[in-house]
Amino acid sequence: MVYRLQKNEITKAGAILADAFQVDPLWNKILEGESNIEQKFQACFETPIRYCHKFGEVIASSENLEGIAGLVPNTAPDMGFWTMMRSGAILSAIRMGVKAGKMLGSVFKPILKDRHEFMAGKQYYYLMVIGVASEFQRHGHGGLIIRELISKCEEQKNLLYLETETQENVEFYKRYGFKVIKEITLPIVNLPMWEMIREIAN
Repeated sequence: MVYRLQKNEITKAGAILADAFQVDPLWNKILEGESNIEQKFQACFETPIRYCHKFGEVIASSENLEGIAGLVPNTAPDMGFWTMMRSGAILSAIRMGVKAGKMLGSVFKPILKDRHEFMAGKQYYYLMVIGVASEFQRHGHGGLIIRELISKCEEQKNLLYLETETQENVEFYKRYGFKVIKEITLPIVNLPMWEMIREIAN
């Protein structure tokens, strides 16, 4: 049984995800050379968590928040200025800084375009972010969350869509029935990204 994140825990969740992604090649490239790196790292993850909390849901492996995931249904609006205003994410987005914010928009533009094309007309959940605090990695927290999401999607007859930036993660998701639908090289940062989907079991 997973835990539903409360609104007053969003800032803490952002800090936990920042820790979870501290050695991630993509996020380190995006924030390369930035000042106040810890603050901006946390803001990069607090922003989607606030968006998901407003327009979808945020779950954790337990009330201790060892692992956290944010997802939205296909009916949710794309993340933009007004949705960030409505969700309260605009302040964390500002803390990311202008340079990082502009880079994120350019880097992630192709995967947003692909998701709209691949998933047009389909009923699905978009797993926007998932991570486990560094001290709890490889203890089953990520698998617990994924199994819960799969159960939810199977019950509701929804597909589950995500992107991931490492080959290790690709293999992890494959164990849970995901398949790669496209591998791309992200612009500016010149790093790979795998777009993956889990279809409904027959």
